[in-house]
Amino acid sequence: MRPEAVRPLASELAGRLARHRIEMVCGPLVEGAFVALMAASELGVEFAYAERRADSRSEALYPVAYRIPGALRLRVRGKRLALVNDVVNAGSAVRGTFADLAACGAEIVALGALVTLGSWAANFARDQHLPLESLAALPNRLWTPRECPLCGAGVPLAEGAAR
Repeated sequence: MRPEAVRPLASELAGRLARHRIEMVCGPLVEGAFVALMAASELGVEFAYAERRADSRSEALYPVAYRIPGALRLRVRGKRLALVNDVVNAGSAVRGTFADLAACGAEIVALGALVTLGSWAANFARDQHLPLESLAALPNRLWTPRECPLCGAGVPLAEGAAR
């Protein structure tokens, strides 16, 4: 709601991304795309975004996909690109955007975030041979529903929820 509060953070992230000689910044809608847009503006490079699309037929833990809109698919091809998000936790938005950017032929050269929670972003960046630029990294633990100790104990997510 207050872009002026985010702008200095996006500017600092852009400064860290500048060393990777990027030509474009892309972020997943919604919040990540706004940070990506600010970073692209700061760097004077092009901007793109990925749209979130739910897949109600999927039984996956994260049944969503992220797709670069048709009008931008050719624009990202061959570009040295930084994939930027606001906060990376479980990574579904980054993972989906990365996959579609790769399918479009983008050259993804860096991953950026204002904040990373837990180890997912660092592991993903390492596995993809990407530098990770983040302003803060905070601990966090994620479980699948099968691994979750509270789920296993039948503890409801909300007070008054059925067991």
